Amino acid sequence: MRILLVSEDIPAPSMGGLAKHVLALARALVAEGHRVDLMGNDDHPPSVAAGELEFGGRFLPELRGQFDGWKEMSLGVFMPPKRSAIARAFARSILRRAADYDVVHYHGHLPNVARYLPPWLNFIQTRHDQGSDCLIHTRFRRGAICRSADTAFCAGCRTQHPNWLQRQLSSLAVRRFRDEVRQGFRRHKTVFVSDMLHANLKRSFGEAAWGVTVHNFIDTAPIRALAGGKPPLPPPIPPDAPVKVFIASKLYPAKGIDAFLAAVAQRGGTARLQIDIAGDGGDEAALRAAYPGVRFLGWQDGASTLQHAAGAHAVVVPSVWEEPCASTVLEALLLGKTVFALRRGGTPELAAYASGPDQLRLHDAMDELVDALLAFEPRPDYAVPNMTRADAQTAAGRLLALYRLPPGPIAQP
Repeated sequence: MRILLVSEDIPAPSMGGLAKHVLALARALVAEGHRVDLMGNDDHPPSVAAGELEFGGRFLPELRGQFDGWKEMSLGVFMPPKRSAIARAFARSILRRAADYDVVHYHGHLPNVARYLPPWLNFIQTRHDQGSDCLIHTRFRRGAICRSADTAFCAGCRTQHPNWLQRQLSSLAVRRFRDEVRQGFRRHKTVFVSDMLHANLKRSFGEAAWGVTVHNFIDTAPIRALAGGKPPLPPPIPPDAPVKVFIASKLYPAKGIDAFLAAVAQRGGTARLQIDIAGDGGDEAALRAAYPGVRFLGWQDGASTLQHAAGAHAVVVPSVWEEPCASTVLEALLLGKTVFALRRGGTPELAAYASGPDQLRLHDAMDELVDALLAFEPRPDYAVPNMTRADAQTAAGRLLALYRLPPGPIAQP
């Protein structure tokens, strides 16, 4: 097939899980003999991706406008025309190329782009975050998970104390956006990376089948090469030596890094744990200053991140928002690592990829997670993981079956 993948997240100086998902899929499809091109942004030259952009096809830098602020932060409102205008521009870019491809697969943050694409186009999108009905994509507000369907409530995500006009404008923007997304989902194929995303969406859109789930996946080749086909044994812990803990995450509040480190510090756990954190973000400087005993490694490429994870006794994913389907959990499980995380979002669904019932250890609160981590004794005898289930090549087969369906929403059984 001739396939056009589309994502405004590519390229970027530090590409996250969504971008890596798209590139893993591109390489898997190329390996199957399909012609794959990738349309991305023109904000950065491909060189900023430091070689990670190689996938065996053409890169088309033709998406623009996604970073335009429209003065939303300074005005304290969500601007009603903003996301419609950017989605229209994306749709125009897609349509200029669409005739050259059998299918267009979008991975991004403007699900309403489907509203501006004609029904005859074989278009499919994968939803990676909660941006199908949440304009900040996370459903996380002032340190807590947001479950409200009230559009007026959304104004508080642009200003601390919205006035009447700000509430009205933001509510109009959210209603308009959700209506466009709803129309797009009824017109074109939609995939969610976890059942949780689909279930959460129904709070705003109603009880209907809005798409299908194809769980997140990764390129397992680097893990196979690193582990030699087997989970690497955790390094032995000499007497009185610390447990090596690794975290790979963006550094901002929803990821729970500060909450985790504060809980460790409150329990005097810094002597028991050697914590390495790979990632960058807005909270980096403050976290470095607050926790001098933690090793902050900055952003790391995929290979370096896997090396650090392989050298750890445990991997922690302390996200306090509802993580849709974290790649870091999948990578850690396939490396044979014990994973500590909170029981929320799509993370519990990933227990299906664990090698044993205690490999993915889920907790209801951060204090409970940290207590369990401080009492943790590494075990070296996890079975060889089933990497095929989580591999991009397997997911590519499922997605190809969806590509070959006629245009329009996916018919439910």
